[in-house]
Amino acid sequence: IIAIMSVRRVRGSFRGSLRRYGSVEANKKTHKHFQWIFRNGEWRIGYEDGDEVTLMYAKYERLPMKDFGAEVRASMDVDQFLNQAVLLLDVQETSLEGVVDRMLQKVLDTKEPTLCMSEAKAGLFTHDSMHMLTRTIQGTYISEGGGFDYDQSWICAMCSLPSLQRRHVAIARLKTPANMGRTSHEVRFFILVLTPSKEVRPKNLNSNHMLLVLCYKFRSLASSRKCWFAKGLWDDMHRRASHYLSDFTDGVRGHKTIHKTVSTTFFLYFACLLPTIAFGALNDNNTNGKIDVRKSIIGQTIGGLLFALLGGQPLVIIMTTAPLALYIKVIYSICEDFNLNFYAMYACVGLWNTLFLVIYALCDASRLMRFSTRSTEEIFSLFISIAFCVDAGRDAHKNFQKYYHSSECTEQVSVSQLSDWLGNSTNNSSQSQIGIPDCKRENSLLFLLLMFGTVWLAVSLYNFNKTPYLQASKREMLADYALPVAVITLSFIGSFVFQDIRTEHFHYNTDISFTRGRVEELPWTAAVAAMGLGFALSLLFFMDQNISAAMVNNPCNKLKKGPGYHLDLFVVGILNGFLSLFGLPWMHGVLPHSPLHVRSLADVEERVEQGHIYEIIVKVRETRVTGIVSHILIGLSILLLPYPLGYIPIAVLNGLFLYMAVTSLNGNQMFERITLLFMEQTAYPPNHYIRRCPQRKIHVFTLCQVIQLAAMCFFGFSPWSYVKMVFPVIILLLLPIRRKVIPYLIQEKFLEALDGEHQ
Repeated sequence: IIAIMSVRRVRGSFRGSLRRYGSVEANKKTHKHFQWIFRNGEWRIGYEDGDEVTLMYAKYERLPMKDFGAEVRASMDVDQFLNQAVLLLDVQETSLEGVVDRMLQKVLDTKEPTLCMSEAKAGLFTHDSMHMLTRTIQGTYISEGGGFDYDQSWICAMCSLPSLQRRHVAIARLKTPANMGRTSHEVRFFILVLTPSKEVRPKNLNSNHMLLVLCYKFRSLASSRKCWFAKGLWDDMHRRASHYLSDFTDGVRGHKTIHKTVSTTFFLYFACLLPTIAFGALNDNNTNGKIDVRKSIIGQTIGGLLFALLGGQPLVIIMTTAPLALYIKVIYSICEDFNLNFYAMYACVGLWNTLFLVIYALCDASRLMRFSTRSTEEIFSLFISIAFCVDAGRDAHKNFQKYYHSSECTEQVSVSQLSDWLGNSTNNSSQSQIGIPDCKRENSLLFLLLMFGTVWLAVSLYNFNKTPYLQASKREMLADYALPVAVITLSFIGSFVFQDIRTEHFHYNTDISFTRGRVEELPWTAAVAAMGLGFALSLLFFMDQNISAAMVNNPCNKLKKGPGYHLDLFVVGILNGFLSLFGLPWMHGVLPHSPLHVRSLADVEERVEQGHIYEIIVKVRETRVTGIVSHILIGLSILLLPYPLGYIPIAVLNGLFLYMAVTSLNGNQMFERITLLFMEQTAYPPNHYIRRCPQRKIHVFTLCQVIQLAAMCFFGFSPWSYVKMVFPVIILLLLPIRRKVIPYLIQEKFLEALDGEHQ
């Protein structure tokens, strides 16, 4: 009834019937009743409190795409369109009406003096209480789990006016993203198109650097290459080359940038050096000194520095990892079983790995990662956290077995022995014969104190900016330097405050020699076996590197310069070929160092939604400076052996592992959903997936992830060395399981909420 009367403007006898119907049909959302209201000389439909009823008519229509390589007329039109456009950069206005007013003034004052502002705005806006744009064009995209969403970074508004002489187009780049409606929450570019009512054929418009960029992008579409071989690698190189200079300047330019760069450099120094020492000590034990701490530090310096200079995504951090250390142990065991030269076999496996990685990069194999969803990344990230905890737990168990549960502590000393010892305490010969029981349980207790003290102090300082103490700048500084402060403090406590108690430190070789692995001396059967090992290793590299890069390029991080998956894989492949030849440990992109690197360089704000506080990243400084400087410092750390690096106890290194595990859980939705299993339902946070999915479906999806995680843990932590070689294949199977198996258990609409694009 309301729609009919609003269209036909019915009055008179219908007023009574409207009042009659409105008195019983209450609006269910506001519980208000319809009635007639008299305003501006005419009767209108509204609510009893005076608010008008607004009816909106919307029509969605898909615009057909143009093939600019084939349609000559379209190419000419777009070329003229860009050359004649009016461009406004860094527009300060944030409201929709303010932006439109600014653009209309720029267009009409100089080119259409006869057209008034009010006439143009009448064609653009609905001019009612809603004041919305009448005609818009906006991009859409298909979401991962089905359905669609809007590209909210740009919007185009248009209208046709009879008094216009010719068409005008204006493009505004806003200084800060603006909220312009339900489907336009973060508009950065606003395009305004004004056309004469009579004109049918497109004509066109002007500005400097940005228009040149737009013209170049258009021409690249029109003259796209037909050869797709190495296209992804070429595109990555071309894209990153345009930002290469800014990768250095962005590390020193801007508000608080110097402070962020310095703090992140020290964070990377400790976060990379200490695990390198720990894994170097592990490789030293696994290879009987073939790969030791010194070689690990040198390899980390070379690999990390070259990747920071040449990599496509410099925010990714490459390091050696626990799975790689286990893989090296498998190769050493094979060499011992078949009497092969370890350095030659190690180099051969590494060169096969390099060959496969280069082939993956040239064939754009990283495009397969489009099948990787948030679920895959979260499972792998949680596995890495568990791996850090397992490494720390193993060292603690060894320490307790050595000291707390040693034979000296478990054996009971008889009364006669004790009395003999006390009676002959002045007799040196008798004392030397009987001896004092060597029970050192305090060593194990100190180990726990240093390990948990490191993680407690580091996490407390990391979260210090959420406390009301001190000033905001001082809180942020303590949070940025949480890891260095914790490591230095607990190392001082362990080495000096409790200097009477023995603490374990890492071992290293004083002598170091580099010899090229003699691959040519291997028998052909060993070379064939190395090819199989290299292929399995390349799968591990492929998944680890791309998942690390995907988590860095998470849309929530709001990076602007674009990814470089193919270039990263190519650079990592070449680097590891060189490292393999000289017996240095392999390395690839790692978690959680890479996402934490992004977090350290970011400006973060807290938001509140339905009483739930969460953090969002506002801006990230995309720079190579932190990676370059931190790895130069790591290289100089060779001069700090044996002291002062020798004062760092093994327990503090394990505390670092636990700190990495704890901080990487921040933002991991899989871990959040696991905690829901032990939480009262009324205490669930108001997350998007909780509002959009039934509780049972949430738990089923979480259970599927836990099963996949358990399979990874079985093969990753298996006590049988040869079973661990299957681990890379298990990681690769996460992709088809998510795409082919999970949809049979959970509907796509729920998967979109649980595992959609990073929300």
